[in-house]
Amino acid sequence: MVGQVNVSDDVDSSSNERIFPLWYHPIYTNGIHPDARFPRDRYELLLERLTKSTVFSNMEIHTPRMIDKENLLLAHEKSYVDRFFNNQLTDKERKRIGLTPWTESMIERTLFLVGGAMEATHHAIMYGGITGNMAGGTHHAHREFGSGYCVFNDLAICALDAIEKQGIERVAILDLDVHQGDGTATILENEKKVVTISVHCEKNFPFRKASSDHDLVLPSEAADEEFLKAVRKALEICIDFQPNLVLFQAGVDGLKTDALGKLNVSRKGMRMRNQIVFDTMMESAIPLVVFMGGGYAKPIDHSLDAFFDLFADAVIWNNKWTNEKQCEG
Repeated sequence: MVGQVNVSDDVDSSSNERIFPLWYHPIYTNGIHPDARFPRDRYELLLERLTKSTVFSNMEIHTPRMIDKENLLLAHEKSYVDRFFNNQLTDKERKRIGLTPWTESMIERTLFLVGGAMEATHHAIMYGGITGNMAGGTHHAHREFGSGYCVFNDLAICALDAIEKQGIERVAILDLDVHQGDGTATILENEKKVVTISVHCEKNFPFRKASSDHDLVLPSEAADEEFLKAVRKALEICIDFQPNLVLFQAGVDGLKTDALGKLNVSRKGMRMRNQIVFDTMMESAIPLVVFMGGGYAKPIDHSLDAFFDLFADAVIWNNKWTNEKQCEG
């Protein structure tokens, strides 16, 4: 059973020793057109908030390298990858992705973003603990097309790289974004070494759902109690799979204040979600990679609050993990 966790308001990491590695690039913001519907400023605003906080002394910001085409082909069709690289996607394909107006930097932005996810994953595999990418969780990208602000599926790419190239036996994808991880489900539907678990709102995008290995569906207007019950069930499923690595899609668009969410989760409930995940992974000593996921509150400050909580607690739990291992030793 997944245990109870009392949400902690303590984000003072002055006694921490272990550094939480987080990947970020300015192009995460600058690669999106200022007129796009996507709230592109959330990345740089979140970084500014983190740099001014008490936890930042125990964080290290890494600049990613662009991912190469070979790794994209782990999860995507060559024709789609080639057309993206050659700037040959049709207007219909770009509109389906939604990051329009398209910019000249979109190709580089996408490659840096997925590169950050992969480097964070490699770090978690090598050193354990918690790592993160301050973007991504692009779970709506399918093998042959992009959708829902997602060009390539970083979760699927990182899972397949871990299995095929890094010697990992089993990977769990824990998707707690308010929207179903439909692209992740379709790409990995025949991969027995990866389990896909999605907790999402039933009546929300995508309106034609895929089939994850485990779909835990919430009704519209579900609040903290119902949401956290589903989270705990998802974690029980995750641990039963006995993964060697967990990829955590940590979207905060389930907040009551989110423009696209349709749930009524409070900031405290969202923070409780994160701490339950971190605590469960720490107890089982399973490396965890945090993918930022969705957050579309109006004003965006509500999303920023929840994302700040996510990464601040990642710092604290990463250090707790280390300290517990030292005590056990």
